[in-house]
Parts: sequence; C-alpha cells; structure tokens
Amino acid sequence: MNSRFLMIASAAVLAAVGIALSFAPVETLAYFGKPAPGGVPVLLQLTGALYLGFAFMNWMAKGSVLGGIYGRAIVMGNFLQFTMGALTLLKAASGSSQGAFIWTAAVGYALFALLFGVLLFSDPTAKREHSTP
Repeated sequence: MNSRFLMIASAAVLAAVGIALSFAPVETLAYFGKPAPGGVPVLLQLTGALYLGFAFMNWMAKGSVLGGIYGRAIVMGNFLQFTMGALTLLKAASGSSQGAFIWTAAVGYALFALLFGVLLFSDPTAKREHSTP
C-alpha cells in the first residue's frame, strides 16, 4: 500500500474540515441548519483544532516509513480516529433522516478507517525485500 498517498489524502480532508470548524463554527452550523447554542461553537473550534493537528501530523509523516511497527503511533491514532468517527457517523445516519451528507461522511470515514487498518497490519519492508536484485 502506498502510505504516502493515504497520508496526503487524509491530511487534505482533515485540514479542510479543521479549517471550517476552527474559523467558521457558527457558519458551519448554519450551513447544516443547526442552531449555535451556548458553548457549541467553542466545542466545534476545539474539534477543528484536533482535526488540524491530525492533518499536520499526517502531512509531516507522509515521507516516513509507515506500517507494521514503523510509525505505529501515527497509524494507530489515525486508525482509531477514523474507526470511531465512522461508527459514530453510521449510528447517526441510520437513526434518522439526516440526508446524503452524513452518509457520504460515514462512507469516507469508513474508507479511511479501512485503509489505515490495512496499513497498521501490513509490513512495509516486504516490498523492499522482494524488489532488491
């Protein structure tokens, strides 16, 4: 698996969501037709900061050897974040008529969770051993 592409793609998605939540939490809620009571915008900004942190971490790790025991903390953090996010979104999507957006987000999260799971349990040195003459 090409971990570089996965890290770049996840960094881009997480950065886009992180920027929206960090700098426009009220506008993001309004886009989805939700009110912004009390501390909800602050919680969204904190969530956006977490997304940006993951985005920067993934961007900086894109050139590292990842998989198996290599970069395990980075891969495990992403795997857990995307797995729990996918489960949360799938539960929310199946429990009500949220529309196509939440299903799209759930599928995207599940895809990233699957790819990080494959990366977590793959051996990045296997290709190198076989490709050496």
